[in-house]
Amino acid sequence: MHPGTASRALDPSLPDRVTAETKRKVEDAARELGYAPDPAARSLRTRRSGFVGVVVPDLTNPVIPPIVRGIEQVLWSAGLACLLADTDNDVEREAALVAELQARRCEGLIVSTATRHSAPVAALSGGPVPTVLVTRDIDAGTLPFVGADDASGVDRAVGYLTELGHDRIAHVTGPVELSTTVVRERAFREATERRVSGEPAPVLHGEAFTIPAGRRAAGDLFRRRDDITAIVAGNDMIALGCYAALAEAGLRCPDDISIVGHNDMPLASSLQPPLTTVAIPQYEIGREAARTLLDRLAGEASGAPRVLLETELIVRGSTAPSRAAAPSTHGLRARV
Repeated sequence: MHPGTASRALDPSLPDRVTAETKRKVEDAARELGYAPDPAARSLRTRRSGFVGVVVPDLTNPVIPPIVRGIEQVLWSAGLACLLADTDNDVEREAALVAELQARRCEGLIVSTATRHSAPVAALSGGPVPTVLVTRDIDAGTLPFVGADDASGVDRAVGYLTELGHDRIAHVTGPVELSTTVVRERAFREATERRVSGEPAPVLHGEAFTIPAGRRAAGDLFRRRDDITAIVAGNDMIALGCYAALAEAGLRCPDDISIVGHNDMPLASSLQPPLTTVAIPQYEIGREAARTLLDRLAGEASGAPRVLLETELIVRGSTAPSRAAAPSTHGLRARV
């Protein structure tokens, strides 16, 4: 067998260059001989590193791992491995990590940016390394973006709460430096303006999308207002913080205040009470981001497309009819 044929059979980035029977024979022979391809040698020959950099803001956020898993599985099938970097939501660290991944000759980058104003990420637009943003966008809007249709999810959550009779709804969310905050807050304001009469619904910002930040922001809300009957949280971690603040205030969910989260993080259904939340397709977001990057690596796409995947409201035990009104369930479209 020609060496070139054997090389193509062992290269995962060339899945259709040899027949399945030839590929099987080469792989069997390689196992018998104890042979493993040398990625460094392949990189020198092909001038490709075989790596994609994946930059995330916080690996402790339960939503991040399913997204990364989706990215990794699509890229691995295409013969590319991931180099994962965590910025801890720090812009300076993000800049250093992006530079390091470029220095390591990553063929592309998939980035969930630390802030919506990130200059290091914005500078990747039009650069030599194809880049796709995932879940978090930048204000410049100059890079491809893949995420969930958060606005429609928030609108659906507010609509569901109003059908339960809630007309005093608050939004407890994260910092304004993140595109996630901006999109979900705007959708909340627009939804409550359409559906709830009276003064604008209160919005409180935490310093992060974390449980402690949610607890502090919700505690501040309860000290300011004693008439709130429902909260739309910026994400599930914020919602957990609201749970804690409710307990500290001697209130119960959902008897006193209903809570809706966002993201449907793992184990959300195991909380007490189980969390009603806007589910985003975490794994599929990662897969779509990887596919978008592969298209750009192949020269099959240009510009800065925005791909928004559908969300779903998952109704669980953290929401109930308002204590001040009976619900109207006409037209309710949520999966229980």
